[in-house]
Amino acid sequence: MPLEPVRFAVLGAVRVFRGDTELELGGPQERAFLALLLVAAGRPVAVGEIVDVLWGPAPPRSAVNVVRRHVGSLRRLLEPGLATRAEGRWLVRDAGGYRLVTDGDSADLPRFRALREEGRRIADGSPARALELLTEALSLWRGPLAAGIPEQARAHPAFDAVDRELPAAVRDAADAALRAGRPDAVLPELRQAAARHPWDERLQAQLLLALAAAGHRSEALAAYEAVRARLAEELGIDPGAELRDARDMVLHGVPETAVGFSGESGEVTDGAGPEGSVARPPVPGPSLALPPPAQLPHAITAFTGREAELDEAFALSGADEAGPGTAVISAIGGMAGVGKTTLAVHWAHRVADRFPDGQLYVNLRGFDPSGAVLDPGEAVRGFLGALGVPPERVPHGVDAQAALYRSVLAGRRVLVVLDNARDTEQVRPLLPGSPGCLTIVTSRDELPGLVAAHGAHSLVLRPFDAVQARAFLVRRLGARRVAAEPRAADEISELCAGLPLALACVAARAAGHPHFPLAAVAAELREAHGSLDAFARSDASVDVGTVFSWSSRAISAEAARLFRLLALHPGPDLSLPAAAALAGLPVRRARPLLAELTGLHLVTEHGPGRYAFHDLLRAYAGELVHERHTEADREAARGRLYHHYLHTAHAADRLLAPNADPLPPPPPPEGAHPEALADDDRALAWLTAEHAVLLAVVETAAVSGHPVQERLACQLAWSLEPFFDRRGHWHDGLAVQRTALDAARRLADPALEARGLRGLARVEGRLGLHSRSVPRLERALELFTGLGDDTGRAHTHRSLGWECDQQGDLPGALRHNQFALGLFRRLGDRAAQASVLNSVGWYHALLGDHRQALTHCFEALTTLQQLGDRYGQAATWDSIAYAHHHLGRHPHALLGYRNALALLRDLGVPYVEADILVRVGETHLATGDHDGARTAWRQALVLLRGLNHPDAERVEALLDAREGQAGAV
Repeated sequence: MPLEPVRFAVLGAVRVFRGDTELELGGPQERAFLALLLVAAGRPVAVGEIVDVLWGPAPPRSAVNVVRRHVGSLRRLLEPGLATRAEGRWLVRDAGGYRLVTDGDSADLPRFRALREEGRRIADGSPARALELLTEALSLWRGPLAAGIPEQARAHPAFDAVDRELPAAVRDAADAALRAGRPDAVLPELRQAAARHPWDERLQAQLLLALAAAGHRSEALAAYEAVRARLAEELGIDPGAELRDARDMVLHGVPETAVGFSGESGEVTDGAGPEGSVARPPVPGPSLALPPPAQLPHAITAFTGREAELDEAFALSGADEAGPGTAVISAIGGMAGVGKTTLAVHWAHRVADRFPDGQLYVNLRGFDPSGAVLDPGEAVRGFLGALGVPPERVPHGVDAQAALYRSVLAGRRVLVVLDNARDTEQVRPLLPGSPGCLTIVTSRDELPGLVAAHGAHSLVLRPFDAVQARAFLVRRLGARRVAAEPRAADEISELCAGLPLALACVAARAAGHPHFPLAAVAAELREAHGSLDAFARSDASVDVGTVFSWSSRAISAEAARLFRLLALHPGPDLSLPAAAALAGLPVRRARPLLAELTGLHLVTEHGPGRYAFHDLLRAYAGELVHERHTEADREAARGRLYHHYLHTAHAADRLLAPNADPLPPPPPPEGAHPEALADDDRALAWLTAEHAVLLAVVETAAVSGHPVQERLACQLAWSLEPFFDRRGHWHDGLAVQRTALDAARRLADPALEARGLRGLARVEGRLGLHSRSVPRLERALELFTGLGDDTGRAHTHRSLGWECDQQGDLPGALRHNQFALGLFRRLGDRAAQASVLNSVGWYHALLGDHRQALTHCFEALTTLQQLGDRYGQAATWDSIAYAHHHLGRHPHALLGYRNALALLRDLGVPYVEADILVRVGETHLATGDHDGARTAWRQALVLLRGLNHPDAERVEALLDAREGQAGAV
């Protein structure tokens, strides 16, 4: 008589049923063993991984034998009467471990994943049906995952990965509920998930939208405030863009079919389960099909005056129907604060609709008091990125980059604003090369070279005259108030020397005290004594420092101190935690101080949580900080700031590259406030936001002349390696690593020089400069060997192995990685061992030894999963799949590739995803599944075209070859 079907459950208590009868599983260890097999969901689980789950870091000598007994007991429980040592149907030996054979009919986890995947697939077209599927999927969760197994076993990363799938499914269900107009359908689950995952901002955003759509607007706003306060109190950060967007939608009214966020991310699943993680078709993310850039700063709503100049500007931008040329806004005598940027941005917004292909903006920082003038190459690369060119496709050298930029703009209508230019040479690489684009340049210099060589039109701004200044005050303070005291208003205008920036500061102070007579404001201003000699006008009766000195009297002593210290920051802008570090204050205390400064226009918040000030105000603050703070005070503030960036970047480095060998930073001084980074996504977001700042900090610290700061510059540069490499910012990496190596050599420290050589060589290798990179690596290896630094030697051997790979020397690549593996084993570095194990396996596979490759890669995968290294897991699944493909195990290969793709889509690595999709197509083709091959290659082609990558031609050739075979595809 055949046995009744067996059903497994792990989404709650671990249970097994035969028919309607629940089977007795035994003790906690037996349950933990079965739970591990179930969360693996068809993936082979290595014996070593089983031992780790059951016993932790100190297993008994008999552990492997006990595992075998558990295997036998479970087989006989599932199949009574099974012969001793027989495999049976359910629990099979596979790839050096054990695999439980389950599917959506026999186990709840695959069923949950299949329902979720189908719901996500049809969400756009059938949201109501998607909601039914997703709520059915959520109903399969009957409690905490694998409830009842020992805590030590439950802490294994495999369980954590499945745990993350529940909030992701709740987000999917909430999205479908909003689309279907039924927000109440998942509110209970959404509230529970948001409470269990307070740092999941996407989940919190979905809760806000669902509450508002269900008519609970006040609860939604209260929930936002609770999250905002928690983030500020415990992490010292502001809510992210998704959460702020959700708040804004609540404030302005959420339509019943409002779309949430989870469906827009393109993620596959939060888990790494093989069968259930079948990839959905790729959704173009930010790196693909970029919308036209819209980089213009916010327009000033209270813009006034400049009618004549605007008329001239509009005439320039509309005079040539074939395409406008280059216009220059300049101020006589290098005058700052006269309103060049305000006019340029206002003009740009007024004509932006004429340029449907986008608007580009950059602050070139040509007259920044810190001397941190923006390099033209950095500006060009920023524009190329905004126009959709991936960093790895940007050529080496400013001339080549500028040529690519002109090529990308050819035939497009784009508006380009180049703000605060130093001279013509800084501007020239940023000029479009063909008609159709308008370029607006602001500078204190008249840029005669630009006018002479490029036919630019000069548009000169002067300070406001009395009529314009009064109109400005009327717009800011109201006509009635100005008309009531015309003489006082005129005196204020005169004391401000007609400079819009100074007038804005005074108007902000007066507007904040509407009951103050303007005569009192003028008297206070007249009695103030400031200093800003570098910017004083020879024809002005009062230098503008007087205005700023008067404005600074209106703020608290703590805010005034922060204003002065902000001048020490070397970057183009800064965050709240960075400002707190400069002042040595808690983030909670720095926040209201910045609010004081922004309220008086002494500092501007040009983006959420990003602060900057006009270079005229920076210069004034710079004078004050040198007058009122000792050298020791200034160096202490810089030290806190540099440590803030170094320690946060170091934490990001550990998240992005857990197998690297960073140099541990010294303890941070009190008040440095390194930012908390919960995961690699948060690390990438922080590094992206601080990209330009970090470049400036490395450069400034490296040339400070202080050995401690020079050392910090080196460490910061090396902490940025994984970020630059993953995002393809190799040109920035090249500049930073050169700076670090120069600093290391000045310090005459062989250990630092060895790291500097290796860091520079790695980025040179990425740029194809192998004639430089290999000798540097060989010299670094000599230094590490002389120092007895085995960790440094091992990582340098890995880099030399990569160089061998690039030159086609696969045996050499394998030898270097095997040498590194031996060193890492001796050192006990598990993260590095796991990474290099995959490399060794990969080179074995490329050399044809596929079984040896699988042995190394499965050992690597176990450790990488325990460490939570998602990027490393993706690379290893790719290697495993490749080896299976060449062993003829095509279903196993497709399973490995699916796992790699799921992880990569979650991480947002489109090029590697495309590379794997090409191999997926090859595996489908080997099985005779021509449709599957074509589908995979088309997905790869979408990604590669979005990246403008030359590999797209290779994939097109694959597709053409299939089309050319009659009936093949």
